[in-house]
Amino acid sequence: MLSRKPIVVVGSINIDLVAKAERIPVTGETVSGTEFQTHPGGKGANQAVAVARLGYPVSMIGKLGDDIFGAQLREHLQSAGIDVSAVQTSPGSSGVAVIVVSPSGDNIIVPTPGANAALLPADLDANLEMIRNAGLVLTQLEIPLETVEHLANICAREEVPLMLDPAPARELPPALLKKTRWFTPNETEAAFYSGNNASDPKTIAARLLTQGPETVVLKLGARGVYLSGGDGSNLNQQVEAFRVRALDTTAAGDAFNGAFATALMLGKSPVESARFGAAAAAISVTRPGAQLSMPSMEEVQQMLDGKMGDAAK
Repeated sequence: MLSRKPIVVVGSINIDLVAKAERIPVTGETVSGTEFQTHPGGKGANQAVAVARLGYPVSMIGKLGDDIFGAQLREHLQSAGIDVSAVQTSPGSSGVAVIVVSPSGDNIIVPTPGANAALLPADLDANLEMIRNAGLVLTQLEIPLETVEHLANICAREEVPLMLDPAPARELPPALLKKTRWFTPNETEAAFYSGNNASDPKTIAARLLTQGPETVVLKLGARGVYLSGGDGSNLNQQVEAFRVRALDTTAAGDAFNGAFATALMLGKSPVESARFGAAAAAISVTRPGAQLSMPSMEEVQQMLDGKMGDAAK
């Protein structure tokens, strides 16, 4: 039987303030909203919930504020089945993300770090055993870069694979990328890091691999996923997207990352894992919100088997 080493997510926990509007506003424009909701979010928490919804053991290292949002977010993570013993509370506000969603499902997101900015290297040292015992560690860039760098150093030292979702895009030190097993940018982020606006994913992935990550996993939205490995495996593979009617693309990338990581831990190949992640992402965009859109293992399997209901087609 395969090891059930838990996945550990080190990242942000936010409350999402979501406004639906007739279109995404441009600079200086006021657009009337049609609906407003609040949802639990944050890229780190989204990915942890994605794993938990699939029934795989997952722990989270993060920070919440001592406000009312913090209590609500902690309760939600616990109810999702996530180990939150390493989620600490710091004075001040919790992380907040303001999201505008158009009728086509496109979105813009403005995160404000709040307590996420207080997640520091010392917090990782305090939870070293959790990281050491992980089968895979997921992180993103909504926490301080010094913390992400320290995490990469720990993972390299302890020989724990690190998956880095480089969002929001920012300059990264080469040493960090060289300690990354799985680098998972979307198209916008890939263009930022590669300095290349080419539409050919093979070209973009090759450019990214020269910067140090072992494997690049390009999340291409409706074009699917492209995997390229620089570890001698000669992995260059396109995985097609599942066709669905998109309602809200918020956290689709997080759904993919959580599902991709889960599939890897279940012993699937990288290509099989990417297809599994693509199925989870496809289901998520047919539902509103971030964490509330994450699918179960049964639903992902139904999508893979072509048995998903008409609502997702």
